[in-house]
Amino acid sequence: MGTIGGRLREVGLTYHLLENVPELISKNIETEAFEPLGISDWNSIFRIAHPGGRAILDQVESKLSLKPEKLWASRHVLSKCGNMPSACVLFILDEMRMKSGEEGLKTTGEGLEWGVLFGFGPGLTVEIVVLHSLCT
Repeated sequence: MGTIGGRLREVGLTYHLLENVPELISKNIETEAFEPLGISDWNSIFRIAHPGGRAILDQVESKLSLKPEKLWASRHVLSKCGNMPSACVLFILDEMRMKSGEEGLKTTGEGLEWGVLFGFGPGLTVEIVVLHSLCT
């Protein structure tokens, strides 16, 4: 049995995650992608994290020593919409963009210039994308 599996049923696509998935994801989210930008403080960038569940967000927060507010958008979308497939990150991006505008921040990424989007999927793959925020 794999770490993440999906089944198409009458009610739609259902997913099953093994107990060790949060730990596996948290061990594999650090990236060298920010080294050329001189970024090593994970709290100095905004985060779009595919939640997958509360345990995954808790593990990521702990592993990277993130301030609790760094994953607010992911936690908000998870509580509002539940665990969605990979499209969830688009909902999180939109939530962050809207709140940044409402608060009058200088960028769509919580007022910060750089950010990271990460997601995961079957097999257990972890995808990381460096984001550059737009002015609001």
